[in-house]
Amino acid sequence: MPIAGKTTETYTPGNYIAGSTPEIATESGTLVSGQNLAVRAVLGRIDASKKLTLCNPGASDGSQTPVGILVHATDASSGDKTIQFYKAGCFFADALVWHAGFDSTAKKLSAFDRAAISIR
Repeated sequence: MPIAGKTTETYTPGNYIAGSTPEIATESGTLVSGQNLAVRAVLGRIDASKKLTLCNPGASDGSQTPVGILVHATDASSGDKTIQFYKAGCFFADALVWHAGFDSTAKKLSAFDRAAISIR
């Protein structure tokens, strides 16, 4: 019997986790308004606001450095949204959603160079 005010989500794992080291870890954050991002979008953090956005290697506001991967598709078109993102884990590069500026395999593989995320 459903509980009033509660929702249930179904989790269907995809083929995007590439290994068990580093161990998967998530964190919550705020996705800045004006975006509609797909699941597994690579995120950067804007220095001034500490909000998350699609990581753009051509940016100069801090969001050029990847900090995580979006857990669920999120529509923040009309306002900021609280999200969950992977802050650690091992993922397949081709299974992630990248900004067009990550235009080579080499860029993707080195993107999380200073993070607890490993890309294969």
